[in-house]
Amino acid sequence: MKNLSLFSLALVASQSVMAQSSRPNIVYIMTDDHTAQMMSCYGNSPVQTPNLDRIAQEGVLFRNSFVANSLSGPSRACMLTGKHSHKNGFTNNEHGIFDGSQQTMPKLMQAAGYQTAIVGKWHLVSKPTGFDYYEVLHGQGEYYNPDFLQMDGTTQRAKGYCTDVITDKAIQWMEHRDEQKPFILFVHHKACHRDWLPDLKDLRAFENQTFEKPANFYDTYEGRVAAQQQQMNVASQHDMDLIYDNKAYLPGDSSRLSATYLAYVNRLDKEDLQKYWTFHDSLSCDFYRRFPQMRGYTADSPKDDAVTDWKFQRYMRDYAKVTKSLDENIGRLLQYLEEKGMLDNTLIVYTSDQGFYMGEHGWFDKRFMYEESLNTPLVMRLPQGLKRRGEISEMVQNIDYAPTFLELAGAKVPSDIQGQSLLPLLKQEKTIGKWRDAIYYHFYEYPAEHMAKRHYGVRTERYKLIHFYNDIDTWELYDLKADPTEMHNLYGNPAYAKVQKDMHKKLKKLQALYDDPIESQIAKK
Repeated sequence: MKNLSLFSLALVASQSVMAQSSRPNIVYIMTDDHTAQMMSCYGNSPVQTPNLDRIAQEGVLFRNSFVANSLSGPSRACMLTGKHSHKNGFTNNEHGIFDGSQQTMPKLMQAAGYQTAIVGKWHLVSKPTGFDYYEVLHGQGEYYNPDFLQMDGTTQRAKGYCTDVITDKAIQWMEHRDEQKPFILFVHHKACHRDWLPDLKDLRAFENQTFEKPANFYDTYEGRVAAQQQQMNVASQHDMDLIYDNKAYLPGDSSRLSATYLAYVNRLDKEDLQKYWTFHDSLSCDFYRRFPQMRGYTADSPKDDAVTDWKFQRYMRDYAKVTKSLDENIGRLLQYLEEKGMLDNTLIVYTSDQGFYMGEHGWFDKRFMYEESLNTPLVMRLPQGLKRRGEISEMVQNIDYAPTFLELAGAKVPSDIQGQSLLPLLKQEKTIGKWRDAIYYHFYEYPAEHMAKRHYGVRTERYKLIHFYNDIDTWELYDLKADPTEMHNLYGNPAYAKVQKDMHKKLKKLQALYDDPIESQIAKK
């Protein structure tokens, strides 16, 4: 009996190892501020992203992927916890610190027998928890020769371009992982975050390309009070800084953000710094020869359409350059997984922490619940057993990643997680009547950089209702079928009275579901 007992234990242990080895690995790649408008697999992109497109072509592309809070830190907290911001406690970047002691998806994956690792951007103030290994950037991190926080609390400076370095570190960790266990690896890039400093080899890329402005670039924000009061306009010298954002710098110049710009660039080694300035000095000299009135500009300098066009082209070219490097590094990661024979047993997820404005409404940045920043790219290459291919049209959110990974790992999904597992969609199961018909959004960071008002709202397949609150009290309603660029606020329009009433009901229903009683709290004030 004793020998039989030992044999039984050995058999159970053997089965456990087999079960673990059969579970898929997960490589979760997340960028910062990369928007679907700049991914060619989503169509109408002015740049090509062949490696990102490969993930979509060999897997699935989510057409209606959204965030719960369009801001870097809060979005990451939603992903890690599967909960909306008011539940995970990290509502904004300005005054928040992520509570690492709370339940998180990486901790639950650890408990399920997965190795967990993160390299790259963390941006949650507190140190990472729930990871067997981490090397993360301090705060926003740097594009050139970036500093990484190590697990022992020390900081080490890496030599090279940040996107390359993060990919190198991700591959290096996979090379030395425990091959007896499945793993989940979070590869978090700094790209494509402001101020879009490119890899030096790409300095001259896209310089001959002229980017077309969106049709609503010169939006006047009629009927949209919060949009009128934002500070994220390409044309504004305060909002889009000529030196920091557009690199129009000559020695002796200064601006609101010039010191930060110079600190970032001066991280380059002497030889690389010379390459950088050789390129940008030429551009700056050409700019000031053409627009001498802009030398020593002030934030309230008169707007000039020709200057605005120059700023837009510089913005788009620099953004395209960092996107180019990003896509190439995605290719490196795919090549490594393929060479190691891991593609068929790995879920590869690519997304961003939110979308971004590429001139729509005249803007850059994110924050608002309008489509360009609410929507985030999401493509997946699926492991064996998940047969779905092509586009998925159901509305999904970043709170859905946690339950998806947990279910894929065979782990129990805690009842307090607010997202829905995406596995039914990936397995092509019938979801009619079972899937959400609306998503909820809440943005908190005001007053702060770019001055986007606090707001919350609900989006369905066709309509969107937004309430801006705090120091204003305005509502906006959009018919996304008739007005996909959200130029016409229909709130109070008698023709949409029934739609408006129904959207208010949906909003209250979701606030009750997610336990965010903000409307009743505002009403009491």
